Amino acid sequence: MSEQTLQNEAAALGRVGVLFGGRSAEREISIMSGTGVLNALRSKGVDAHAFDPAERGFADLAAEKFDRVFIALHGRFGEDGSLQGALEQLGIPYTGSGVMASAIAMDKIFTKKIWMSHGLVTPKYAVLTPETELRLVPDDLGLPLIVKPPHEGSTIGITKVNGYSDMQQAYALAAQFDDEVLAEEFIQGRELTVTILGTDAQARALPIIEIVAPEGNYDYQNKYFTDDTKYLCPAPMDAALTAEIQQMSLEAYRALNCEGWARVDVLLRATDSKPFLIEINTSPGMTGHSLVPMAARATGMSYEDLCLEILKTARLKMSKGSKS
Repeated sequence: MSEQTLQNEAAALGRVGVLFGGRSAEREISIMSGTGVLNALRSKGVDAHAFDPAERGFADLAAEKFDRVFIALHGRFGEDGSLQGALEQLGIPYTGSGVMASAIAMDKIFTKKIWMSHGLVTPKYAVLTPETELRLVPDDLGLPLIVKPPHEGSTIGITKVNGYSDMQQAYALAAQFDDEVLAEEFIQGRELTVTILGTDAQARALPIIEIVAPEGNYDYQNKYFTDDTKYLCPAPMDAALTAEIQQMSLEAYRALNCEGWARVDVLLRATDSKPFLIEINTSPGMTGHSLVPMAARATGMSYEDLCLEILKTARLKMSKGSKS
């Protein structure tokens, strides 16, 4: 493709806002993601501008007259459908999933219900409230088990519970972030993630990544700030199992009506190599340690080209006559 063609392509995207920062518990990571996306788009000749919704309101967003925006926000107020609804009202095309899909995917409990209704496999779970008899939960789910807030990401507020006596503290930690708390059967095995790009029939799964964290602890620190975690891409497994997990991830993505891009997290049980869906991220990380760019690289796609491909999918979801 000629330089002039590339310039014309970038110009056709118009004035672009990169939304990052925000007010969620994942603000720090979002700033890292958004800064990378902003620089990548600018390197491609895109007229891209930073916009932090935590520092500027929707009146400012409207006044910027963006032709489209790249959402690099993580967590609440950016990944949960609320921002997507505001962008629909403002008539600004945006990357990623629409209002409903974003809201459902952000809620791990509701996501499980949808997946289970589609016959997709996810670990057994229980919803915990202040009225729950916590000492009875391990009797149902077994030990160890996982306790986490259902509306947070980046392993925030998550605890692996090894004994009955740990339940109260695990619940208290997760309850700092959510009114309801999710307890989940612990799946011992390999930790995998699958990036999905595209929409509907055009959606495709990128190579699977296996995450090998120190002592199996893929926490906030090991996820973003150390080089101790190992990533195997493509994950070492036979072609049939690879295809099964990629297909399962595509079905999980489509079941929620996701579009544009997302990342599906999967656990592969050690005893029988059975895959379990854990969660889906509709605005995944785009930092130097992030998994979506890693999967794209395995197909020969650069970080810059990945950002551009995602940006091109920006559209309004609620009106057939919307610009794109």
